[in-house]
Amino acid sequence: MNRVAIVSALIAFLVGLSVATFSELRVFLPAILKGAVVTVQVSILSIALFIFLSVLAGIGRARGGRAIRWLSTIYVEVFRGTSLLVILFWMFFVMPEFGVTLSPMFAGVAAIGLNFGAYGAEVVRGAITAVPKGQTEATIALNMSPYRRMTRIVLPQAIAIMIPGMSNLTIELIKATALVSAVTLVDITYAAVQQNQLHYRTVEIFLITMMLYYVLAQFVRFGGEALEEYFTRHLNRRV
Repeated sequence: MNRVAIVSALIAFLVGLSVATFSELRVFLPAILKGAVVTVQVSILSIALFIFLSVLAGIGRARGGRAIRWLSTIYVEVFRGTSLLVILFWMFFVMPEFGVTLSPMFAGVAAIGLNFGAYGAEVVRGAITAVPKGQTEATIALNMSPYRRMTRIVLPQAIAIMIPGMSNLTIELIKATALVSAVTLVDITYAAVQQNQLHYRTVEIFLITMMLYYVLAQFVRFGGEALEEYFTRHLNRRV
């Protein structure tokens, strides 16, 4: 299955490049690649925030005290039930009304991280609750502290369960970075729109844009599969 995906990605990318001549690529490709750098920067920072908030809120909802569960639930319900674009507008256009001015990069990363962190929290919570209760009860009988119980027993098993869901959310996050163009960041999508308005090479420009997003998504997919295999193999050795 991996070979098929790799071959299809290479074929699709080569087709995208063959559509445009070399001279035409030199005209608009550098600008699109600059936009790709911005997309990668936003993606990496947003993924870091997304994973941090997912784990924090997920553990809070699954194993926290009453106050922590309430705070985690409020966060999840508010940001999961609100449009990402609206959150982005709030960060960049509304916060200055309260005296807080955010840069486009900070606003984009914060909005995407907060929004996807709410979805990821449910993936983490589901993975933690999927760990057999008997193991938790055994650690209580062994007088293990809650911290050691979580880090040594529960989380290692929960990570293997949550990786597929978190990988899917990460891919969706990368595609959602296209919305940062709404707050003046020149990402892949915005750069492609600009170049199309200048050169009117719609098929070539947006085919290459599509292929760049596809390549980024495949990096995440292969990385997720490698992590899942590693943690599963590690758990099997422990058993």
